[in-house]
Amino acid sequence: MDISIDKDVCIGAGQCALAAPGVFTQDDDGFSEVLPGREDGGGDAMVREAARACPVGAITVSET
Repeated sequence: MDISIDKDVCIGAGQCALAAPGVFTQDDDGFSEVLPGREDGGGDAMVREAARACPVGAITVSET
């Protein structure tokens, strides 16, 4: 699994961090980012739900 966040689209709503806190966090400016070492989702079943929860569709999850 490959997770990417379009920083130009992200508005910092934080829905991803709420849905999958083991994979997503927010940076110092409040924008979402993937936790270091979790770029592959770390087996978290909620990664796809976190992507769906993003109100602006800034998160892309694809199979590698």
